Amino acid sequence: MMRLLNSGPARNLRRQIASSRRDFLGSAVRLTLGSTLLGPCGLARAAVFTKRRKIVVITFGGGARDQETFAPEGQINIPHLLRELLPQSTFFTQVVNRGILGHYVATASLATGVYETINNFASLPPEHPTVFEYFRKDLKRPASDAWVVAPSNGFNRIGESDHRSYGRGFGAQVILPKHLLTAALASEHTDYSHLLRDNYETPFYAPELGGNEFELEQLENILKLSVDDFKAHARTLSSPDELSVYIVRQLMQQEAPSLLWVTMHDIDIAHAGAYSLYVEGIRRTDRLCAEVWNLIQSEPEYAGKTTLFILPDFGRDSDEDAGGNGFQHHRTGDSLSRTTWMMALGAGVREGVVIDHLVDSTDLVPTLGAMLSFSPSLAQGKPIPELA
Repeated sequence: MMRLLNSGPARNLRRQIASSRRDFLGSAVRLTLGSTLLGPCGLARAAVFTKRRKIVVITFGGGARDQETFAPEGQINIPHLLRELLPQSTFFTQVVNRGILGHYVATASLATGVYETINNFASLPPEHPTVFEYFRKDLKRPASDAWVVAPSNGFNRIGESDHRSYGRGFGAQVILPKHLLTAALASEHTDYSHLLRDNYETPFYAPELGGNEFELEQLENILKLSVDDFKAHARTLSSPDELSVYIVRQLMQQEAPSLLWVTMHDIDIAHAGAYSLYVEGIRRTDRLCAEVWNLIQSEPEYAGKTTLFILPDFGRDSDEDAGGNGFQHHRTGDSLSRTTWMMALGAGVREGVVIDHLVDSTDLVPTLGAMLSFSPSLAQGKPIPELA
């Protein structure tokens, strides 16, 4: 339980909520770490040369609350994050999103280091340069070295901005697994609806999933998968995020990009109003994050030189907020729905460390810039000192 908050102006109340959350969540994580916690110094993994370093970012996407994740009552839902990844990580208890709480626009903000104001339900690129554009332009990296694997509800434009100094030609290549599956199915009538579910937030937004020759070219020439093999494996999967991680595995093995961004989205089924499905989405995402980490350790191109970031796009409404809908939505914009966590682990990151000071969502891109030696000059955030 959080401590009783004192009365006062709204600004003071928000500060008290953030402080309470910091103390509460930080204490819970420290208790879980127990003897593995090494304090501010921690145990640093070996540093790596920048030219060899790789970065993988996973958004624990769909909006996840503390009480279903790192709070004591929610830890049963994240056994892999808690027992396997947390002891190897630097864990940030206060990551604040001050922008629009829509999944596409929030992810775009994470990827640009600027709070984007684009329509969450329109197929629009970010207005500011993305981390992929900074990375490729500054370091003169080829298109094959930056990739995004994302759900299909609008994320097809997230790879590059429309900024006149960057934009076309400098962005990441984007793979939309549902588009690949739609293209592979063609006229087939087999039911894959459980893998093609798209936006849970509004029934009025349903972008077309039209497969075409471009998707089939990605499937066969880049991922080295035959249409028949891809369809056969898809039949064994239970969710869109499982399909995404399957694509991630192929992409890492075939292209080995230095900058790889993976957006999970199963948790967003919370909008359907079924708490059990929301929790199931969290548990699945927890397992898939561990699968990606284990894949990083097993792939020669990634093992020992990769830093993994895992963070939600934002939280969800509190059960106590009369203006919200609890776990189902993220409408209030209060401190609890804006404040989440971040886990960083791998090359150059100290193990078993908990950081309680506030980190802004827009700090991610400048931090990646410091790690990979590119300059995100138009980002609003700043490098996180414990990581940069």
